[in-house]
Amino acid sequence: MATQSSRAFFVPEERRGRVADLYRRVRAHTEALAAPLSAEDQTIQSMPDASPTKWHRAHTTWFFETFVLKPFAPDYTPYDEAFGYLFNSYYEAVGPRHARPLRGLLSRPGIETIAAYRAHVDTAMERVLESCSDEVLERVILGAHHEQQHQELLLTDIKHALHANPTFPSYSSERVATLPRPVPPLEWQPVKGGIHSVGHTPSQDVLEFAFDNETPAHEVLLRDFAIADRPVSNGEFRAFIADGGYRRPELWLSEGWATVQAQLWEAPEYWHRRGEEWHVFTLHGLRRVRDDEPVCHVSFFEAAAYAEWANCRLPTEFEWEVAARQFGNLSRDVWEWTASPYSPYPGYRPLSGALGEYNGKFMINQMVLRGRSCATPQGHERLTYRNFFPPAARWQFSGFRLASP
Repeated sequence: MATQSSRAFFVPEERRGRVADLYRRVRAHTEALAAPLSAEDQTIQSMPDASPTKWHRAHTTWFFETFVLKPFAPDYTPYDEAFGYLFNSYYEAVGPRHARPLRGLLSRPGIETIAAYRAHVDTAMERVLESCSDEVLERVILGAHHEQQHQELLLTDIKHALHANPTFPSYSSERVATLPRPVPPLEWQPVKGGIHSVGHTPSQDVLEFAFDNETPAHEVLLRDFAIADRPVSNGEFRAFIADGGYRRPELWLSEGWATVQAQLWEAPEYWHRRGEEWHVFTLHGLRRVRDDEPVCHVSFFEAAAYAEWANCRLPTEFEWEVAARQFGNLSRDVWEWTASPYSPYPGYRPLSGALGEYNGKFMINQMVLRGRSCATPQGHERLTYRNFFPPAARWQFSGFRLASP
C-alpha cells in the first residue's frame, strides 16, 4: 500500500464509517484472542523470535499512537512516554527501543496497564475517526492489517510458549472435530505457460488494502507447469520420515542439513513420538497426528527436502499466484513455502518515512510463503499476499505443496 499525500478535503462519511468499524473489529478481536491467557501466560517469551502476548497488545497500540495520533491529532496526550521505548519493534527512524530478546523480562507494565493503554488510544482514535482525511484513513487501514498480522503472531507465539511447558497445557478447549478421512490421491493441475500478471492491482473497494511489498503489479514469464491440488499431508510426510528423510543428506540443501544436525530434527515442530504413535501439540493440547491434515510447522528446508524425495519441486511464488487465480485460493489451513526468495518486485518503492521500514529492509535471507493459515484473521488474506520468514523457521503454521516439472 502506498500512503497518499495529505489532501485538503474530508472523505465521504461512508468510508469513514467502514474504516471505523474495521478498526473496532480488529481491536476487539485482539482482546478476544488474549482473553484465555493469564497474566503469567501473557508475559512469557519462549524464544527471541517470539514475543509475549501483552507485548503484541501494546505494540499494536503503539503503532496507532505513533503513526496516526501523534502526527494527526495535535491535542493527543500520550499515555506514557516510556512506552515508545518499550513497544517500538524495529523502526529505527522512530527512536531507540528495548531489545527484542528481552521482551519477556518486562513484568511491568502489567496486563491491566496494557488494557488501560489500549482504551486510552482507542478513545483518541474514535475522535480522530469522526472527521479525518483520506491519508489518515489509509494509515488506520494499514494499522488494522498490521494488528491482524500480530493476531496471528500472538497465536503462534503463545503456542510455542505453552509447548515449552512439559505438561502441554492448552490455549483453549478443543472444538468438535470431524473424524479422520482418507487422504485423496494427489492430483496435478496443469497451468499453461506464457506471460502472466502478478501483484496487487488497485480496485474501487473503500477498504482495499495491500502491503507495499505486493506492488507494483507486473508481468512474469512462466513455462508450462503443474501444481498439486492440495498441500502435502501428515500421512505423506510420515512416509518421508519412515524412509529416513531426516537421515539422508542427499535430500537436503547444505544449510538445511547443517540445521537438521544442529537442532536434532527428526519430525515437524511439535511432533512427539509415543511408542509407535506420533502425537502433535496443538493450541488445544496434545493429540495424535491425523494423517488427513496438511503437514504443518515445517521449515523451508524440510519442504525442499521432501520435494526432492518426491522427485518434485516447490512452486515459485509467481506460479503459486497464477495457479491460485486459475483454480481459486489454494490454501486455507497452512501458509505454503515457495521456492522464491523474498525480494522486491521490479519498480518497488517502500512507503515514505519510518513506515518504509515495514517490509523493504527485510528483503534478504528470507523465503516467501503464500496463502493463509488457520490462524490468519478473517479478511486479512488475498492472493497477492507475500508472507516471509527465514528458511529454518518452524513455529509458524507453515506447510507446502508440490509443483512439477
